[in-house]
Amino acid sequence: MKIEEVKSTVRTQRIAAHSHVKGLGLDADGIPLSIAAGLVGQKSAREAAGIVVDLIKTKKMAGRALLLAGPPGTGKTAIALAIAQELGNKVPFCPMVGSEVFSSEIKKTEVLMENFRRSIGLRIRETKEVYEGEVTELTPVETENPIGGYGKTISNVVIGLKTAKGTKQLKLDPSIFEALQKEKVEIGDVIYIEANSGAVKRQGRSDTFATEFDLETEEYVPLPKGDVHKKKEVIQDVTLHDLDVANARPQGGQDVLSMMGQLMKPKKTEITDKLRMEINKVVNKYIDQGIAELVPGVLFIDEIHMLDLETFTYLHKSLESPIAPIVIFATNRGRCIIRGTTDVIAPHGVPLDLLDRLLIIRTMPYNSSEMEQIIKLRAQTEGLQMEEAAFTRLSEIGSGSTLRYAVQLLTPANQMCKVNGRTQITKRDIDDVQLLFLDAKRSSKHLSEKNNKFMV
Repeated sequence: MKIEEVKSTVRTQRIAAHSHVKGLGLDADGIPLSIAAGLVGQKSAREAAGIVVDLIKTKKMAGRALLLAGPPGTGKTAIALAIAQELGNKVPFCPMVGSEVFSSEIKKTEVLMENFRRSIGLRIRETKEVYEGEVTELTPVETENPIGGYGKTISNVVIGLKTAKGTKQLKLDPSIFEALQKEKVEIGDVIYIEANSGAVKRQGRSDTFATEFDLETEEYVPLPKGDVHKKKEVIQDVTLHDLDVANARPQGGQDVLSMMGQLMKPKKTEITDKLRMEINKVVNKYIDQGIAELVPGVLFIDEIHMLDLETFTYLHKSLESPIAPIVIFATNRGRCIIRGTTDVIAPHGVPLDLLDRLLIIRTMPYNSSEMEQIIKLRAQTEGLQMEEAAFTRLSEIGSGSTLRYAVQLLTPANQMCKVNGRTQITKRDIDDVQLLFLDAKRSSKHLSEKNNKFMV
């Protein structure tokens, strides 16, 4: 009989284009380090982004906008993602591309407003009466079905809860049993039940069971202190868009006609300004009462030159709104025609009146040594073994073409290395894959030379 060791069920993180970016890489005084947190070079841009992070944290930048402008492959998106990492998980970060606004389902301005609302968080603090503790007993009590037939129904559920201070036995409604099943609650789990709504939240497995298995995917939590029945502050993080959607689609009845009506609705429904104004009134009321706190997040719009004159005009209104996030734009264009016009040329394809409202951060092309450091970071992130000569060769290729092309050669070079029976990528592997895969410059040269062979 073959016995295999059980593998961990923790999901492996997929490596994406910016998996190596962990922050802005600044010291305690806000001065950028040469190589830190996955970022290399771009010192002035990173220092400026650090000041923006401080402004966001002190809530002094809501409704303002930032523009990251620079050639392709100079780290604009990386800096925007680094800002998000510095702000942490609690601050909403909503990335989008300029072309996303041209949806066939809803208006351009509606797409923008949706993303604006997604970027504004609301932290609601409520003091609720709860029953909290480790589950010691979980017994559903069955009774005869009142409708008749052979089946039985659950009349109530008996739950035993234990804390460090004492124990309590609760006899609760059958609807609580359904909530317990949804949360997959077992004996030994730490849960809390809201007294008013009956909502059940599983917090994790009690740490007294920590040695139950050698390998365990469960999160262990300590046994709650105090009494089983207590008042607890519950913090919920939602976005304004979540509130809009919840109020725009009220649930219908359980009859067939209501269900069919919900199925026949289009995928997306536009949310009216009237509804948003009503939600804003309720939100402001909560903020005045001290129940909720507004958390202005970050809306990142890449390829800003893809927006047209109509959406640029709408951005003015959105930025001047009393409830507005911090908006970060990015573009790789110089002077070009504003989309939606035929002859209006502006810097970065952005109208001058909007450009006046922006703080502009410039990103510069990387030099050869910086490219080599970035390639080393990417190789480390992807778990690749490389010779020093291979790194130097890749940085030379990047200087002659683009950094993105050089980074993209890493994985094919690794495959070539495996085919040749080696464990370390060599300079020869890099040269081989460079011959197989063309960069944009060599491809355009080939097209101009063989132009008569291609269809017009």
